[in-house]
Amino acid sequence: MPKYARDMPEGDALLRAAKRLQVLVGQRLEVETPHPRAAIKHIADRLDGLTLDAVDAVGKNLLLRFEGGLVLHSHLRMTGRWRVEPRGTRLTGRPWLILRGDTHEGVLWNGPVLELRRGDTAVSHLGPDILAEPPDLDTMVERLRAQPPEREVGDALLDQRAVAGIGNLWKAEALWDARVSPWRPLGEVADVELRDVLDAAHRLMSASVEGTRPLRRAYRRAGRPCPRCGTPVRSYPQGGDARTAYWCPNCQRGGHEPAA
Repeated sequence: MPKYARDMPEGDALLRAAKRLQVLVGQRLEVETPHPRAAIKHIADRLDGLTLDAVDAVGKNLLLRFEGGLVLHSHLRMTGRWRVEPRGTRLTGRPWLILRGDTHEGVLWNGPVLELRRGDTAVSHLGPDILAEPPDLDTMVERLRAQPPEREVGDALLDQRAVAGIGNLWKAEALWDARVSPWRPLGEVADVELRDVLDAAHRLMSASVEGTRPLRRAYRRAGRPCPRCGTPVRSYPQGGDARTAYWCPNCQRGGHEPAA
């Protein structure tokens, strides 16, 4: 079995974290920043003793809203993880942040992005959230159409300015579900096909939030048979960040896919 780098948390993981952190909402929190890289930001000095008013997930971002209009913005990148533990749980190592309530505490480990702001400026540039209820598919399609028509749809789906929350895993699974090749230029993908892909992403990610273990049909299945037709799944780097695309060359034909 090949070894892979850890997946970047996507919108469903952040929404699950937001749901777990609801146990702290409405409480005055004790705030600590044990890790030196977090301590120098003086976040604890400004938040300790304040009431946590709300916790929201927006795409791949977590917004913790405190009294007085202060918003703590967390983005996990590849390494960060939020945990909610009973108050007083023994912790090994130095977490970036501890939010301690009456009975529970929220703990952020390896938090590469942790910023204190006023308002939602950290997420104002993002496109509509794929996990909104209902998702704003019309605006998502409009923002995708604003991209260069030669841009490959698989690459465009990862642009958080067009659609917030989709990462490499759900890109692969949504495209497979809708039978759309990641290599097709946006100009060759019909609006109905884009909506099918986005609807699949919303449906699959929402099921993940509710606890359904995702069945991976394409993601990280390179060389294994496609569950739909039996053709070996392919993989190849895509886009400026060279994120690996996974697709079935039979079920998801089209575009200028790389040579085998």
